[in-house]
Amino acid sequence: MNKFILLFAALPLLWACKKETPDPQTEEAKVIFRISVDPSQERLDNLGQPAAMPAGHAGQDPDFYEITAHYLELAPSAYTQLGDGAVLYHAPEVTTGGDQAIDFSQRKATSSGDIFLEVPISQFPLGDYEWIRLSLAYQNYGVAFYYNNQAFTGRLASFVGYNTYIDTVVVDQQSLAVNANKLQGFWAFETPFNLTSGQAAGTTVPNPLAASSPIPAGSCIVTGQLDQILSITGNETEDIEINMSLSTNKSFEWEDLNGNGKWDVGPNNPESVVDMGLRGLKAFVD
Repeated sequence: MNKFILLFAALPLLWACKKETPDPQTEEAKVIFRISVDPSQERLDNLGQPAAMPAGHAGQDPDFYEITAHYLELAPSAYTQLGDGAVLYHAPEVTTGGDQAIDFSQRKATSSGDIFLEVPISQFPLGDYEWIRLSLAYQNYGVAFYYNNQAFTGRLASFVGYNTYIDTVVVDQQSLAVNANKLQGFWAFETPFNLTSGQAAGTTVPNPLAASSPIPAGSCIVTGQLDQILSITGNETEDIEINMSLSTNKSFEWEDLNGNGKWDVGPNNPESVVDMGLRGLKAFVD
């Protein structure tokens, strides 16, 4: 009797140790791209050079809620022209508003640290890659402002893509119906008092390869160098992760008319926003 008891007691252990044969399709390695923001990352200008805050201006590190990309490409060298590398993602575009534009309603929304894209190795163009191009389309973040010397927080919806067809944008609690194309720099700002919109004067788009591989004016294709050469042979058996880290170091910039380092708004303090562009891209391969 004791022998039968021992036999049945051992059966669950034998069952637990049984291994299933892995399905090759579900186990296929992928290249995984994440988007993150980093306010401590170096602040760059349009040519990818370190950029100090201009005299008479001030900036702050926004508190990001959403960031959306429109285009992703890997380039083998500094001389690879835009579109000639491995184009891995291109968001849907429409002509609803007239000219061709990014379709805001079909955006792939991400938060900092989220997975943006997964590409199976079998679908990845083979080769060695040194540079990465990421075209940003939309940012949604919180910023601090002052009205009558009182501190408040507002939410900004910032469109940095070359041209975007926007039906309706929910900024925070309020929505704005646009139903039109909007060029780079369009924004909507929600405060505890109201919802306003406008157009920024400029958008910084760092491209350290401006001399050898320029990007079109009015686009938001930020260029960065991978921290190591990415070699794709097609024989990879483990996932490769690439973290695309965007600098938000004082990326929200305004005219600081009174020199107090605070964004003062209202009829007595018309401090205009001058830039909402990202301030650099670093890509880390793991």
